[in-house]
Amino acid sequence: MSAVKIIGVIPARYASTRFPGKPLARIAGKPLLQHVVEQCQKAKSLSEVIVATDDTRIWELAQNFCRAEMTLPDHPSGSDRIAEVAARCAGDAIVNIQGDEPLIDPAVIDAVAAALAGCEMSTAATPITHLSELDNPNVVKVVVNAAGRALYFSRRTIPYLREAASRPGNEQLAAFPFLKHLGIYGYRRETLLRLVKFPVSPLENAEKLEQLRALENSIHIAVVKVNYDSIGVDVPEDVRRVEAILKTTSGH
Repeated sequence: MSAVKIIGVIPARYASTRFPGKPLARIAGKPLLQHVVEQCQKAKSLSEVIVATDDTRIWELAQNFCRAEMTLPDHPSGSDRIAEVAARCAGDAIVNIQGDEPLIDPAVIDAVAAALAGCEMSTAATPITHLSELDNPNVVKVVVNAAGRALYFSRRTIPYLREAASRPGNEQLAAFPFLKHLGIYGYRRETLLRLVKFPVSPLENAEKLEQLRALENSIHIAVVKVNYDSIGVDVPEDVRRVEAILKTTSGH
């Protein structure tokens, strides 16, 4: 989308049941949130990176390295928080980047942004290669049509392999290119503002996946396939894991 202003927005909340204050946690000498912002700033497609938060501690920190916007505290989803920022920003499109992925690949952000040229909404997926992820309900699966648009997202393993269902898991992995959904979204601005006005949909409520609201309301989602596996910081123990990766990749 040349000559189109695309804004990267990172929703960041202080309250986390498994890791309170997570955005402020220090990883290799810098706050987690700063690592995410700096990776986003490397993306060629983004004209600006904004942190959206309901916490003054995060707002104050974020202003040291990017623009920060305070949002209402009672948003039911990340999309609603992003939409509040989008409503008062002069941008044509938004990329929603998770605030707990300090190693997010800028190329993935650019791929999701580029997909908005042909679709109202976009996201990313990567091949499932580990058997442990196949039946894990925390690993969301996506199936796409021939044009690369999402048909469905589920916490279940989809599709069901009728002929291979009784075979060992590694044979099932080899029988079909299962896709793991990555939690990054691109939206055209008007699409996002329209999406959050729809009520919570039945499928969204059943699976607890907000992207299903878009599909149920006939908003097409382009799915870009990438060779990147997200490494999120969910619990304090993940900090050491990310620090070890940073040391090996950048020589820190």
